[in-house]
Amino acid sequence: MVGVARELAQLATQAKPNLNGKLSETDDPLEVLRLTHDANPEVGEEVERALTAAEVEAAAVAGEPTPREIPSLEEVRASGRKIAVVSNNSAECVWAFLGQHGLTGHVLEVVGRPENRPNLMKPNPHPLIVAADALEVDVTLCALIGDSLTDIQAAHAVGCTAIGYANKPCKRQAFTEAGAEAITESMQAIVEAVRTQPDS
Repeated sequence: MVGVARELAQLATQAKPNLNGKLSETDDPLEVLRLTHDANPEVGEEVERALTAAEVEAAAVAGEPTPREIPSLEEVRASGRKIAVVSNNSAECVWAFLGQHGLTGHVLEVVGRPENRPNLMKPNPHPLIVAADALEVDVTLCALIGDSLTDIQAAHAVGCTAIGYANKPCKRQAFTEAGAEAITESMQAIVEAVRTQPDS
């Protein structure tokens, strides 16, 4: 996404040249969005529209789901639990990816990046609260499986169980230090955990 970040930064600095210094220091599209929106919400809205379009385009050519992700979704749904996706990406691109891989039947709700409110992205717990409300469950009874520190932080901010998905070796230590209740390197562990702990 480095190329996307540069394109968004160029779009922002065309409207607000004084942003060039800050935006040149990051290769994270979401950080470009945050910085731009903080400096000028109107330009931030334009950057967000461009980011959403880029995300949807990327979803169309994205690779296969995470290994064992589909069996884990099936196992969770079979147990009677409800599934929502909370993401700092747009809801449009998440739905596009799910649809492309035939997964929409497993997911009841997608809460993406709050439109024009980047301050409410994770680690802010806002998306988790919205998702729990949509599923009509107590947010403190939910578990969030996430592959970033912002996922762990958001879960803990609202009393959720945080399960760190360490899809890269460097993440295990970071998740441990963040206090994740569980850490796994394989989605198969989710399948096994659900089988041994049926929903009460």
